[in-house]
Amino acid sequence: MFTGVCLFACKPNDSKLQQAVNEKLTTTPGVSATVQDGVVTLSGEVTDETAKQTAEDAAKNVKGVKSVVNNINVKVPPPPPPPVAINPDDILKKTLDSAFAAAGYTGVTVTVANGEVTLDGTARKADLRKIMQVAQETKPKKVKNNLKLQ
Repeated sequence: MFTGVCLFACKPNDSKLQQAVNEKLTTTPGVSATVQDGVVTLSGEVTDETAKQTAEDAAKNVKGVKSVVNNINVKVPPPPPPPVAINPDDILKKTLDSAFAAAGYTGVTVTVANGEVTLDGTARKADLRKIMQVAQETKPKKVKNNLKLQ
């Protein structure tokens, strides 16, 4: 009879198990554990399946754990940003011609070859920054400035 009491008394209690499991989980940020009747329930969010499995393995290796319920969510990584689209030459030329005409930059001529914009002609020095900005906004591979400044 005394041995049975000792067995129950020697069995780790849930709060000590929970503390021991959570100490093991410090290497897996974002994950925590709760324990009830020796059953560990993991929760939280990790970046990949490997981290989820590592947390589960760490919990299983704590003495006194009967089983592990792994409720950890794996974050879906955001999709990569779309590649920068380089507009075909004819669209680049039309876009720049209309933008420069609308802004009154009549002395600027645009040629486009293989996604590279070349600016020729004349422009006022005060307008150069805006002209280059407009050209860059069309996302060409390169802008070559051959403008003569007035």
